Amino acid sequence: MNRSNHHDTGRRQFLRHAGLGAASLGALPLRSLAAGIENLPFGNGARELVAYPQKRPLLRITTRPPHLETPFSVFGEGIITPNDAFFVRYHLANFPTTIDAQAYRLKVGGHVKQPLSLSLAELKALAEPAEVVAVNQCSGNSRAFAQPRVFGAQLGNGSMGNARWVGVPLRAVLEKAGVLAGARQVAFNGLDAPVLAATPDFVKALNIDLALSPEPLIAWTMNGTDIPFLNGYPLKLIVPGYFGTYWVKHLSEIEVLDHDFDGFFMSTAYRVPDNACMCVPAGTAPTATRPITSLPVRSFMTSLADGAHVPAGRALLLKGIAFDGGSGIQKVEVSEDGQPWREAALGKDLGRFSFREWRLPLTPSRKGPMTLSVRATNRQGDEQPATASWNPGGYARNVIETTRIVAV
Repeated sequence: MNRSNHHDTGRRQFLRHAGLGAASLGALPLRSLAAGIENLPFGNGARELVAYPQKRPLLRITTRPPHLETPFSVFGEGIITPNDAFFVRYHLANFPTTIDAQAYRLKVGGHVKQPLSLSLAELKALAEPAEVVAVNQCSGNSRAFAQPRVFGAQLGNGSMGNARWVGVPLRAVLEKAGVLAGARQVAFNGLDAPVLAATPDFVKALNIDLALSPEPLIAWTMNGTDIPFLNGYPLKLIVPGYFGTYWVKHLSEIEVLDHDFDGFFMSTAYRVPDNACMCVPAGTAPTATRPITSLPVRSFMTSLADGAHVPAGRALLLKGIAFDGGSGIQKVEVSEDGQPWREAALGKDLGRFSFREWRLPLTPSRKGPMTLSVRATNRQGDEQPATASWNPGGYARNVIETTRIVAV
């Protein structure tokens, strides 16, 4: 895919369109904008909380490229993840630090009748805006809990978020360009680029049937405002129900292909064992793999942290979230110390791709330590497994989560 240069060195343009106030990513190294606040427990260790432009203090995984994780307590604030708390994940360190929205163009080409070069205004006028509430979860979310340990960023449970996205359906853009017969996949590229020529560009691809379905969006709005710069301003590909590896930031190029895309981040990276559980025996290599795609069913407790002390004999209201790849949540259940599962009440349904809140009253019956387990079942009947599966990438973890508390 050919890359266009949309970078603008004018500081005023960046401040106006990215809304970063007095801070400019183009003027200062990112590390100088990240002031250490404190350390928090995280996965298999601890991470420093740092503040970046447009973000509250988040857990720093890496500095270059920036990789920031949401502190898990944020998910107790509500089922919509605030923009300033939303996790950040870049693969390539050469990413734009200033963008001129007036000069920005989205190019569409390849196996189409009419190549396009769309301004933001032209894109927004192409079709009626569409909206979806959808979970963006990193493929390696919770990787730090894999046993045995696996290579890669040691992520806790906070590399996920749920937001309300507004944009134009991807298929409206493809229909405008005119997809030719024989199209197989659509490839997507953003403005981030490798530092070294030998490093592969981050390009992802979707099968043509998914690309032409109603779900994928080219979004410019996140929770009612422009998408934050570090989350992909001004355009982000939204693929509801799919892992975040497909949610390309700073989207700039779309190419329709008459063959399967064989770029590194499809043919080599982000692949899982080609079986139903996406797993192999721990420590072994799969014989066949496929690209990771949709989210498995998952649930968490958000109202109590691991190790919390609660009053014995007093009623608690347990709360949490559940989600999957788009089937929707059928039920959430909680068990105390392995006792029979009790079904929780589900909260407001914001759509099949969204977090779904759940609530359950519980009165600890005795003093001392206890373990609370939560599991979700989706509308297809998929239920979270009791034991964790394993794959070499540490991807797609969805084991039943447990929270250990002490009644005092």
